[in-house]
Amino acid sequence: MLEGMAVRALVVGGGSVAARKTRALLDTGATVRLVAPRIDDAVRSLGPTRLTLLEREYSPDDIADAVLVIAATSSRGVNARVADDACARGRLVNVADAPGEGNCITPAIHRTGELVIAVTAGGVPPAARRIRDSIAVRYGAPYANAVAQLASIRTALLASDLRPRWAEVVDEAVSADFCAIVERGDFTDRVAPWR
Repeated sequence: MLEGMAVRALVVGGGSVAARKTRALLDTGATVRLVAPRIDDAVRSLGPTRLTLLEREYSPDDIADAVLVIAATSSRGVNARVADDACARGRLVNVADAPGEGNCITPAIHRTGELVIAVTAGGVPPAARRIRDSIAVRYGAPYANAVAQLASIRTALLASDLRPRWAEVVDEAVSADFCAIVERGDFTDRVAPWR
């Protein structure tokens, strides 16, 4: 996400799918308006920070300035109408029960530190979540630490007279054995010459 810029999103729906998608949006710093005639406690528990709840039926005017629109109701007809309205306004739209009606997807995300891994699985979100969870077991804190060290070195080198050394770091520290070194716990030693 761009520093200081919050994506404005509209989520239409108030159930568990809407809660999951809203939580993911809030986690990325988005500002979310959620519209539904009935809003589950799981949504309400997300709190008021950057989240506005409108407990009523959807209206095309709800799209307003939203950059991203998510149709996540239990009604096929409402989701289709939301998709049509959002597409007609040139907005990004994700349709939970019919991904082909939208123009973007929401992958299953694994985040650890600055490491972000996204998984899609052909429109089968439960499979994407299982795969993401399996990936998360392997790519946890040691990888977040390695990425943080690399980012720190990169920032320092690019801001100094040593900019050309960044290519050297990439060649040596992120070589073919990068994963093995991280998993062995030896990455800090690998990047010691550039600290």
